[in-house]
Amino acid sequence: MNKLAKKGLGMRMLDNIERVGNKLPHPATLFAILTLAVILISTLLWALGVSVSFTQIVAGEATERTVAVMGLLSPDGIRYMVTSFVSNFVLFPPLGMVLIAMVGVTIAEGSGLIDASLRNIVLKAPKRLITVIVVFAGIMSSIAADVGYVVLIPLGAVIFAASGRHPLAGLAAAFAGVSAAFCASLLITPLDALLGGITQAAAQIMIPDYIVTPAANLFFNMVSTVFLTILATIITEKIVEPRLPKWEGGNNETIEQLTPLQKKGLRNATISIILFAVLMALTIVPSWGILRNPTTGGILISPFFTGLITIMMLFFMIPGIVYGRTVGTIKNDKDVIGLMGKSFADMSSYLVLVFFSAQFIAYFTQSNLGTLIAVGGGNFLQAMGIGGVPLIIAFLLIVTVVNLFIGSASAKWALLAPVFVPMFMVVGWSPEFVQALYRVADSSTTIITPLLSYFALILTFMQKYDPKAGIGSLTALMMPYAVLFLFFWGLLAIVWYLTGVPVGPGAPIFLLR
Repeated sequence: MNKLAKKGLGMRMLDNIERVGNKLPHPATLFAILTLAVILISTLLWALGVSVSFTQIVAGEATERTVAVMGLLSPDGIRYMVTSFVSNFVLFPPLGMVLIAMVGVTIAEGSGLIDASLRNIVLKAPKRLITVIVVFAGIMSSIAADVGYVVLIPLGAVIFAASGRHPLAGLAAAFAGVSAAFCASLLITPLDALLGGITQAAAQIMIPDYIVTPAANLFFNMVSTVFLTILATIITEKIVEPRLPKWEGGNNETIEQLTPLQKKGLRNATISIILFAVLMALTIVPSWGILRNPTTGGILISPFFTGLITIMMLFFMIPGIVYGRTVGTIKNDKDVIGLMGKSFADMSSYLVLVFFSAQFIAYFTQSNLGTLIAVGGGNFLQAMGIGGVPLIIAFLLIVTVVNLFIGSASAKWALLAPVFVPMFMVVGWSPEFVQALYRVADSSTTIITPLLSYFALILTFMQKYDPKAGIGSLTALMMPYAVLFLFFWGLLAIVWYLTGVPVGPGAPIFLLR
């Protein structure tokens, strides 16, 4: 029996996913190809005189409209492409929000605050709560973008080994928290700004003045954080860890203790966060708060929520600077400016991706192909009677399949949002709810695809404790999390849908009641 024949069905499927995925072009190239396709298809449909009629909501009023496809190679289309190319990139909704949010996060990371905070959390964790703490810390590490992959996953293995437990169980628990629950958090994260900006651009295909705030999925994310922490803990202790052989390495792993200076830095940083939180509370809690809506006095539609990215940047920047000044990693203003510059440098690959994806979304919208597909798809779903729970399941499965081949959460959403957000708006679902569903499927199966950019790094961490481990070993280790996360997190989304509870502040599930 040859080597290929010995492989099980699951392993052969993963091999095929890896092979096909590796043949896909870079996401930026993929968007360039899709942009060219939009140009050609829109021109063909324009020549055929294709149009669509629908009801559009503008400023709360329903208006019947008929929209014809604009050919991007028509005279008007060529003029649009030439004159809008720069603005499409510069005014791309997520661009400024993500860059600003990452300034604060990079300062907090560069000063050492995030690393010290993670180590302090796990060092103080009671042994019976180690799994819970590792998973929870992994989920919350998303506030610092991808730092959890580099810091927390190997730390999870060390923590378990130091406790006499199998380090691969700790690695798996941390990996599940960092990656399989990446889209959940108790706080607003850079991802919220990024996804929200893309969702807003897609929603405006149907409702031109529609606004999606970074807090759009806050309620759903907060409940998901608690739910997934409990679920991942059960999976780790009842399924993953019992399957691992007894750990023979002993508890010779140690976690570097915080120095007195680092502890002082954490105390000072904590004080600065508390003072900042009190200051923010004074701007929104009292009826006279200056960040309330100056006209209505409301909170949901107010400068506070529209300015969350600025607040988030300061939330990380201030304690980061305080910590850095205390421990000496930030000595003067030059160090702060240097870290701010690093934040932009680290986002260079993102800028390239935005350069192409912004053109794709803009051309897709301007050509009215998005409207055509949304109205046609929405009408088809209504005619077929496909809605509610079956539609949720179908969407989750579609995103799951795409997720196995395209690792970037923003790249996938930039590809899917212009089609599915308007389509589901026709059915009556809010863009915020569709975004919440996307987060479930996008996160759950990331940990089993070899196309995850950090997959090789995690495999390297794993081989420290199991030198024979390969892609199959890591995939098998993480498969219980992927399957059960997708099932139970999807079930949570279905229950949420059935109860009709808003997924975030001012973000109901349904557009129209």
